[in-house]
Amino acid sequence: MDQAEQLRNVIKRNNQNQVRTARVITVTSGKGGVGKSNTSVNLAISLSKIGKKVIIFDADFGLANVEVMFGAIPQYNLYDLIYKGKNIREIITPGPLDIGFISGGSGVIGLNNLYRDQIIYLTKCISELNNLADFIIIDTGAGISDQVLEFVMASPEILLVTTPEPSSLTDSYSLLKALYRNPGFVQGGAKIHVLANKVTSQEEGQSVFDKLNSVVSQFLHGDLDFIGVIPQDEQLERAVRQQKPVSLYAPKAPSTEAYDCLARNLAQGTNEQVRIRWGITQMISNIINKRF
Repeated sequence: MDQAEQLRNVIKRNNQNQVRTARVITVTSGKGGVGKSNTSVNLAISLSKIGKKVIIFDADFGLANVEVMFGAIPQYNLYDLIYKGKNIREIITPGPLDIGFISGGSGVIGLNNLYRDQIIYLTKCISELNNLADFIIIDTGAGISDQVLEFVMASPEILLVTTPEPSSLTDSYSLLKALYRNPGFVQGGAKIHVLANKVTSQEEGQSVFDKLNSVVSQFLHGDLDFIGVIPQDEQLERAVRQQKPVSLYAPKAPSTEAYDCLARNLAQGTNEQVRIRWGITQMISNIINKRF
């Protein structure tokens, strides 16, 4: 039995013995640069604004996207939990709006490097987060690594971020194909939400979903859920350059409103559609981007 299977078995036993109090949503993507970490952070902020307690688990080991966007330097990270005896509360770094986040750090390369006892200890510690939050958002690495697949397979809810770019759709399908064809994946055991990012209209977002859902239904016999869109937004792009979440940088930006809508849809089970509105600068920018 390999370590990945050990991890799944431990998680399964813990879930059977413990009532889940927090919703776990794993945010992932088929490639980098599509807005995965932006989505994790801004979704957490939007959930917090409607009264939800949120903890982000940064599982993008070796990078520090969440802490950079929050402007916080963690005193401890996952490495200190596994190797130095720190408890789960000690490695939670406070962020804005009472959001906590756990840094993966650079010392943990992947789950397959851990011994069985370390896996059991890690799983036990993470299960304690159920008592500390309403939502746990796991921000995975981008792409199709074994590490990403392990987190995605263990998650009851998956938020797949994609864009209208053909390469993004292709990579999203490749990720889903690797997931569905993995022996450890239970089809129907997890709900897979699709978020269309960087779109110019609700219709374009729907088209992105329809294309992906069509090939998944035809070739993988799977079922996806269209959770919403995030519009292409110059204010979001400025926020990224400033290394800040757009939800705090520009509270009335179109993308901020879209993240708020996404949070309500997830928290309340609604199917609200955000109204995408453009200023003249954004309209001209979109025309130029489409032509060039």
